[in-house]
Amino acid sequence: MTRAARSHAVEDARLAAHVLRAPRISHSFHEVRLLAGRSLRHIPRIPEKAFGAVLLPLVFVLLFAYVFGSAIQVPGGGNYHAYLVSGIFAQTMIGTLPGIAVGVASDNRSGLMDRLRTLPIARGSVIAGRTVAELVELCGGLLVVALCGLIVGWSPDGSVVETAGAFALLLFMAFAVTWAGVWVGLMVRDPDGADGIVMSIIFPAMFLSGIFVPVAGLPDGLRQIAELNPLTSLATAMRQLFHSPTGPLPDVFTLQHPVITSLIWAVVLMAIFVPLAIRRYQRMGR
Repeated sequence: MTRAARSHAVEDARLAAHVLRAPRISHSFHEVRLLAGRSLRHIPRIPEKAFGAVLLPLVFVLLFAYVFGSAIQVPGGGNYHAYLVSGIFAQTMIGTLPGIAVGVASDNRSGLMDRLRTLPIARGSVIAGRTVAELVELCGGLLVVALCGLIVGWSPDGSVVETAGAFALLLFMAFAVTWAGVWVGLMVRDPDGADGIVMSIIFPAMFLSGIFVPVAGLPDGLRQIAELNPLTSLATAMRQLFHSPTGPLPDVFTLQHPVITSLIWAVVLMAIFVPLAIRRYQRMGR
């Protein structure tokens, strides 16, 4: 048995002991906390797992701010760096997808899911613990983007309530998106396959949105797709709440009411993928 395998075995044994000793009244919350802590403790051992949530948004900020930024103008005026960083916050939200999909597929292939199913824990605690861990990791990514944004010229010019609401909306949307990643990881069961599927969705969604450029300048066909893209609504919501430049907004509900639209998207994603992920996890146990 390798050192990593022994480490995982010892950690799983400790987790089982803690779960069995947990008070009955707060059993589920205790299980989710322990399982989330288990996932977070693996980050220092495998730091590349944090790349998608922490480093990738930083790369996009620097790339578009200093390489392409001089060639991009916000119609109607305004600082493009502020426009960009507010959009990058929306892009950071989907940075959890590759990490959680690959992590769940890896746990599935290694047999961890089978071991956890033998414990007397709630069926949803295993994947809920994963989603909570991803949200904690995402907070680190949001902090990196905020610090980098302050350096390149972005600042949250809205009120304290609006700024807090912006970050709360980001975390709510990220929580919904992580359940989609969990479902992909459970369906694919192979880390490489999960990463390939998720990345083939993320990049078209990012570039066919209003994250980097105003959608009003896109040609017909692409513009209509971008207007319906949830990332466009979320990026526009961030710009409104942070009081960053928005550029001209098409007269469509999704962009005239981006905060409400983003909340609707989050609820719809959770309504679809939470039951799908839990049902898939239960069927795998049979």
